[in-house]
Amino acid sequence: MQEAILFLCVANSARSQMAEALARSMIKGGVEIYSAGSEPTVVNPLAIRAMAEIGIDLSSHRSKSIDQVPLARVGTAVTLCAEEVCPVLPGVDHHHWPLPDPAVVTGSEDERLAAFRGVREEIRARLKELLPELRGGLITP
Repeated sequence: MQEAILFLCVANSARSQMAEALARSMIKGGVEIYSAGSEPTVVNPLAIRAMAEIGIDLSSHRSKSIDQVPLARVGTAVTLCAEEVCPVLPGVDHHHWPLPDPAVVTGSEDERLAAFRGVREEIRARLKELLPELRGGLITP
């Protein structure tokens, strides 16, 4: 079993939820993947829609506090905060991806959804770079 990977942001409503789901879809078995926030809220409906467009169902996901994650098993933490202050875990391999929060974008629903799509694709690209580096490569071909 590989050490767990944890994706962190403040609300655990969009970026970290999408990162968790994308990582689960890209990683071979044998690694635990979590997401959490320092101030969890609810999963953003536009995050659910953006992920559904690529065949990933977030409808049963819920926002979680960092206290609900088995931190002793986490070996890698990825923080996704940009303007906010992300939680930091000492003693783990830390990566910081300062991605803008799509939940704060204003405008039409199409414009707001486009922001979620953009963040989703940026997370996917960064995962493709990160996962092969972790513990002998975790990404599926």
